[in-house]
Amino acid sequence: MVPRNHPVPVTLPHPALPNADWADCYELWVQGKALTATSAAEQTLGDFPAWVRALMWLRNAMVSPFGLKGSGHHPATPQDMIGFFPVLSRSDEQIVLGFDDTHLDFRIVADIRQVGDAEQIVSVTTLVYRKILMGKIYIAVITPFHRLIVRTMLQRLSRPAVQANG
Repeated sequence: MVPRNHPVPVTLPHPALPNADWADCYELWVQGKALTATSAAEQTLGDFPAWVRALMWLRNAMVSPFGLKGSGHHPATPQDMIGFFPVLSRSDEQIVLGFDDTHLDFRIVADIRQVGDAEQIVSVTTLVYRKILMGKIYIAVITPFHRLIVRTMLQRLSRPAVQANG
């Protein structure tokens, strides 16, 4: 099967963030069975391309005057981080990343499901609880960028070299 990167519905409430009021999910069919949720998260979120880092820098510059946390400014040790995101829980099949801020709480949930002997489905769900008006405005502004970034990063798993490292 050719890897497909597509949106899928999310059912709320979700156990990773029960009070979430915004969510999206993308999944990708991946050949092979070498991925764990942690390795999938590391390969998709561990090292952003320069254009994503530039967007994150711009985001941080724009939100810091409002007292919002910048990416990478979270109290976790490096081994408890993947990319900008603190690890909240992990198993072979699921990893939950995220943090709580004044305007919103968010989680990134990467799940791995085995399909037969030679394929896996990797899904990345983003959950957000928009606490205040600033959180609602923030999500409305970043959603198009978020969708592009998630789909681009998830597509990395369809590369043969990435799968071999899983």
